Amino acid sequence: MSLIEAIILGIIQGLTEFLPVSSSGHLELGKEILSEDGVPKEGLLFSVIVHAATALSTIVIYRKDILNLLKGLLQFKWNEETQFAAKIVLSMIPILIVGLLFEEQIEALFTGNIFFVGCMLLFTSVLLFLTHFAPQKSGEMTFGKSILVGLAQAVAILPGISRSGSTIATSLLLGVNKEQAARFSFLMVLPPILGAALLKFKKYLEAPAQEVVSEPIVLGAGFIAAFVAGLLACTWMIKIVKRSKLTYFAIYCALVGLVAIVYGLI
Repeated sequence: MSLIEAIILGIIQGLTEFLPVSSSGHLELGKEILSEDGVPKEGLLFSVIVHAATALSTIVIYRKDILNLLKGLLQFKWNEETQFAAKIVLSMIPILIVGLLFEEQIEALFTGNIFFVGCMLLFTSVLLFLTHFAPQKSGEMTFGKSILVGLAQAVAILPGISRSGSTIATSLLLGVNKEQAARFSFLMVLPPILGAALLKFKKYLEAPAQEVVSEPIVLGAGFIAAFVAGLLACTWMIKIVKRSKLTYFAIYCALVGLVAIVYGLI
């Protein structure tokens, strides 16, 4: 992998992790474009690096919220912070079950199936468009709603379905306050991102000779690109949710999805 390719894939990861356009889908498209003879130049270690970068950007953006959560948890009381943390844990259960029981089946989907990615991008487009009809009255994120949002996150493990798009859209359709919807969506992804990164790193350590390993400067460039892009995208996305502008991304996902479908058929 060249330096330019690392920067491009890093930017794609950073932007699409937070914008409702599917990071996994765009990475599959990016790897297809930047591949030679169908063999991607991106390995497990690079994937770990860019995912860690996006996780770090989330921590930076929500550092005050995370610190307040930790302070509340250390009080060992059933306070607002403890309840929020419990909702985060509940939301993680579906993706944990799916990840443990269907790991091989899920990995089989990440094999450059551009047609499938295109179909899932169309699904994301429809989901984002439905937010236009979300209830006007906004309420709190309840325990029941957190499980439903967790189910949306589990479905978004498929390449082409946006994690942030599906979780935020589900929250809005359930009548959750816009600010809370964005906050919950971005904080609930931290454990799964870090967990997935650790699993990929474990696989890399088990068979490093079989993986594509880039030079340290290339990995560093990918990390910085993903981190900076993640900071910008996360900040932008928070503003977008507050202004209810998700329908613009619905149009984008529809266009990219249709192009991907045509490309996959050809």
